[in-house]
Amino acid sequence: MADAESTVALSIGSQRISMAVFDPSKSGGLILKSYGSQSILADPSQEMMRLPQITLAVKELATALKVQKEKVRYSMSGQSVFTRFMKLPSLQEDNIEELVKFEAQQHVPFPIEEVVWDWAMLDSTGPEKEVALVAIKRDALTEINATVAEAGIGTREVDAAPMALYNAFRYNYPQEDAPILLMDIGAKATNLVYIEGTRLFTRSIAVGAASITTAIAKEYNISFAEAESQKVTNGVVSLGGRHTDQLDEATAQLATVIRNSLNRLPAEVARTNSYYRSQQEGNMPTKVFLAGGGANLPYLPEFLEEKLRVPIELFNPLQRVSIGKAIDVEQLGREAHMVGELVGLALRGVDQAPIKIDLVPDVVASQRATAERKPFLVAAAVIMMAGFAAWAMNKSALAADAQALAGEREAEKNELAGPGGKIDQQSRRQSDLQDLADAYAGQQTLRVKWINVLSKVKDYFNDQDVWITDFEALGLYKAGDDKSGEARAEQNFAKTAYGQSVLQDLKASGAAALSTKGSRRKGGSAIPEPPQESINVIRLTGFWKSEPTAVSKIVSKIRAGQDKDDAVFVLKKNPADPKSANLADEEILPLLNSSITDENKLAEQFVMILPLKNPISIK
Repeated sequence: MADAESTVALSIGSQRISMAVFDPSKSGGLILKSYGSQSILADPSQEMMRLPQITLAVKELATALKVQKEKVRYSMSGQSVFTRFMKLPSLQEDNIEELVKFEAQQHVPFPIEEVVWDWAMLDSTGPEKEVALVAIKRDALTEINATVAEAGIGTREVDAAPMALYNAFRYNYPQEDAPILLMDIGAKATNLVYIEGTRLFTRSIAVGAASITTAIAKEYNISFAEAESQKVTNGVVSLGGRHTDQLDEATAQLATVIRNSLNRLPAEVARTNSYYRSQQEGNMPTKVFLAGGGANLPYLPEFLEEKLRVPIELFNPLQRVSIGKAIDVEQLGREAHMVGELVGLALRGVDQAPIKIDLVPDVVASQRATAERKPFLVAAAVIMMAGFAAWAMNKSALAADAQALAGEREAEKNELAGPGGKIDQQSRRQSDLQDLADAYAGQQTLRVKWINVLSKVKDYFNDQDVWITDFEALGLYKAGDDKSGEARAEQNFAKTAYGQSVLQDLKASGAAALSTKGSRRKGGSAIPEPPQESINVIRLTGFWKSEPTAVSKIVSKIRAGQDKDDAVFVLKKNPADPKSANLADEEILPLLNSSITDENKLAEQFVMILPLKNPISIK
């Protein structure tokens, strides 16, 4: 368990999850008490698998560092947040917040109610005020925060990764006044943090280490995982000419592929440098600090130094951080340039962060509001207890008066007995009407469920080589038994005139009403009980055009999403039991022709059976 004054920091990257526990030192600095990291495979084609991997990694790190159920500070990647630097007219401090709110509505490229945003005042040399505005889509933030919560830890604050890196740099390099570029090379993107004294500008470019892996996979026609392994094990950056000649043929070829894939990175940096100078009135960086996992690639500093024509060195965010005895110093030394975000987050806990951004998830905002109301609730409880004490002291004096009044009330009760009976009758009638209204509301809810089912089918079957020709709702289906299941809609349902099917049901109900067996009676008439039936699977019939694996990929997508809260289909023997065994592919696809055997055919048929997570009742 972390100490009460400790800070638990969490960095969630595309391919690397790291966590650390920091204690405050007596001088107001930081002590790194414990640290751990894990890698995940961020294949761009399997983005749906990333969140479960994050949850597992965070849970394992929290267990290893013994911080389960603690509240953490974590950062959102620069690619996932929108950052804008704005200059405002010189105003009183009380008016700046209102102006920032107005500017946020003008500059954020999404409806303001769909984002979570915050801002921080920056140092400015001129009369104008300068602020940094940071926003993130509410859905994306909620998704990541839910992933953290599933790992068993809470949220204290959410920062933006570029701001955390800036705070870490200012703390560790307080004497650095020359124009600096801090390059944080991640898997999917590279954060560029421009620092001139206390001045700040950031931009995220969509070039990262994963693009190198993708280029290797494409060049050698191998999987993303194999390409990543080759990059980590044998990859170096070719420096051209004499350097490449010194490598063996296989390594030289791989190094050339890596160099070609990296050419875009310095080009984007040079373009951003020009923007920073022309639009932000900044100066050209005189030194570049490298951070992030992408900086581990051998000869990358030399390559960037050749292209950018400025000195390159690795960022060390631990220069002014004390290291605890339990830390593996050798491992930490290899990964020091990758812990900048953790240090920046920890500085928030000792009030040493010049930029303070807090992107508050909705659930955390609700918890904070409750905590703020707590003192008032306690005060109200104290007042209430004092009132009860006064009431108890006065109780004995009122007992005699209460006994005298009891006789008067009994007489009034007898007088009101007649009207009271009529009121009770009307109350029972109102209750019956409420039951009827609830029944209608329940039916409307069932109708809305179908919208969700059809929406999920549309999302999963968004493939030009696969289409659906028949959609059947079945009940009484047993997993693995292709012949089980009964259709819940008549074959001519689509052709039946609107309202006619309901009329037939009423006629059937009227015939059943002639029998009182299994019925309720009201006012002398028999009311038949509604049949307790439900739809538990959807059977889809369709065709595939190019290759049968297109159908199998759809099944894989459904499997990947079946554990989510909003899942509609669960491919298990018992959908209601999360621990139930998974259905085999042949149970889900009782019919899937593996090839087009008839040359006159353009496509082959398939049948897919999808069990519903929550069966839909038919009433």
